[in-house]
Formats: sequence, C-alpha cells, structure tokens
Amino acid sequence: MRLLELTPAEIAFLTAHPAEPEALQARLTRKLAATLGARLRLPVQVAALAPADAAAGGAPATPDWQPDAALAGLWLTRRLGGRRVEAAPFVPRSLLRTLDAMLAECWLDAAAPTLPPALAWRIAADPMPATLAVQLPSHTTDMTRWAREVIRHG
Repeated sequence: MRLLELTPAEIAFLTAHPAEPEALQARLTRKLAATLGARLRLPVQVAALAPADAAAGGAPATPDWQPDAALAGLWLTRRLGGRRVEAAPFVPRSLLRTLDAMLAECWLDAAAPTLPPALAWRIAADPMPATLAVQLPSHTTDMTRWAREVIRHG
C-alpha cells in the first residue's frame, strides 16, 4: 500500500514547536482559587504576588507553606461552620494537607522545567483578605518525589 504525500498544512503541524507550557504560578493560582472556594464555600479571588526573598538557610527539602493568620482563621472558621472570622494563632494541619495535595496534583499534571524559589498570592475572600506563600525545593526531582509521596499517602 502506497502512502499519500503530506499536505503543506500537515507538514507545518508536524514541524511546529509545541506550545509553551503554562507557567507554574498561573496554573497554581487558578487551582488555588478553585480549591479554596470549594473548601471554604465562599467566592475567592486569588492574585499572584511577587514572593518575598527566599529564606537565608537555602531551599527547603519539601514545599514550605506560609499562610498568614487571616487565612488560617478564615479556614478554621469556615471549616467548623462559624461565621465570625478572626485571625488564628496557629495554622491548621488540614489547611496544609489541602495545600500540599493541590500543589502535588498541579505539579504532577505538568511539571515545570525549573522551579522558582518561592511563590506568593493575595487571597480576596469576604470578610477578610489574606496572603499565602510557599517556598519550593531547588530541584525538580525533589519536587516530583515529594509530590508522588503526597499523592500516594493522601
């Protein structure tokens, strides 16, 4: 059986460079808004911020979440069914587990070729705004290993 010649359109499609993968922070921003909105049962808007400088001790071995007291308080209040939100003196483990699972899924869906040292977001949810940051490992292999462990044990 003889194969047909490729058309110019088919050749262009096959030789075109693949689309640039979407930036990690853009994907995480959308996923974070969807996850927090669903878990808090509130409309949530998330905007990327320029992250603060990385810690002086170097990159962490696993992602290190840094939610502010406003986000911790909002999480506790909404997850426990309360209405009056106040800043929390501690970060609930359930919030950290949720953020870990969200990051791990996002990373394993489309790993980035390099990792930024840190990412940060401004979270607008009524009744109070909050901020969230995460410091990331310096190597993509460490990030992939961590993400697989989170998914496996989650």
